[in-house]
Amino acid sequence: MKKKALITGITGQDGSYLAEFLLKKGYIVHGIKRKSSTFNTTRIDHIYKDFHEARNFFLHYGDLTDSNSLFNVVNKIKPNEIYNLGAQSHVGHSFEIPEYTSEVSGLGSLRILEAMRFLGLKKTKFYQASTSELFGEKKKGVNSFNEKSLMVPKSPYGVSKLYSYYITKVYREAYGFFACNGILFNHESPRRGETFVTRKITMYFAKKILGSKEILYLGNLNAKRDWGHAKDYTEMQWKILQQRKPDDYVIATGKAASVREFVNECCNYLNLKIIWTGKGINERAYLIKGKKRELIIKVDKKYYRPLEIDFLRGDARKAYKKLNYKLKNNLKDLVKDMMDSDIQIAKKNY
Repeated sequence: MKKKALITGITGQDGSYLAEFLLKKGYIVHGIKRKSSTFNTTRIDHIYKDFHEARNFFLHYGDLTDSNSLFNVVNKIKPNEIYNLGAQSHVGHSFEIPEYTSEVSGLGSLRILEAMRFLGLKKTKFYQASTSELFGEKKKGVNSFNEKSLMVPKSPYGVSKLYSYYITKVYREAYGFFACNGILFNHESPRRGETFVTRKITMYFAKKILGSKEILYLGNLNAKRDWGHAKDYTEMQWKILQQRKPDDYVIATGKAASVREFVNECCNYLNLKIIWTGKGINERAYLIKGKKRELIIKVDKKYYRPLEIDFLRGDARKAYKKLNYKLKNNLKDLVKDMMDSDIQIAKKNY
């Protein structure tokens, strides 16, 4: 009998990749999407052709802020596995809408776990999408973060995710749930939202090589992140729920690169020569064309967070060992994938 999986946040980056992966594994996949006046299924349209013809892929209206909708969907499906990927996941925006972020990214997890408890779904496995934003503070001598590292989040998003992280552990220990946290460090892809810095950069350069004269405005260029490919990381989400015992895992590449270095990788791939000048808020990047130089990047204070996290690098040795975790993509592969995709999009739209 085919396994049934329920994915919240199925219309997002991770949700779309996970749906593809599980369908290939022979699962029946159910997804929860919010009711919206506009279509928000772009990332899964290639899967969800026509509900009349769908056999293994189904969408349901629901919301992580609405206990009744979650209870009804979970009760109707009674899935073997639940992947809670839904969230207000933009760290910067979480400072502007902290209450909503907390309702979705924090209490949303509790609402699903409570639905499982009330329905007696003891055999259902639960995956909570956790985040490297739990680790907001780098102590002296600390070069990476693992499952035992101190968690001091520095944003409403990080705090709400910390709640979800611990409530998942509580339900595992109190009720014997197979409930796991995947502490995923930054993971990007061509399906990344357009307001996130990596996608903002690749979209900009895709238009630049087609003749755009725009300037790219960025925030903290020195911020270092451990960037992996979302396609790799969604496979790890599935692997976490296939273990004999429930546990929590850091998923990361173990390498950190700054926003500036990400820009440089894009330029290297496109054979663009740039130079950086100035420091801090006055830093600039210029595109070099022969003897001419063109200003292309400026720093704008509005893209700085009220509290900045300068360094995040993961230590995923536990996952490498227990999950037989092997990355298929490095940073160069990620940049190539994102640039190629955005160039194709730019050619159609620019």
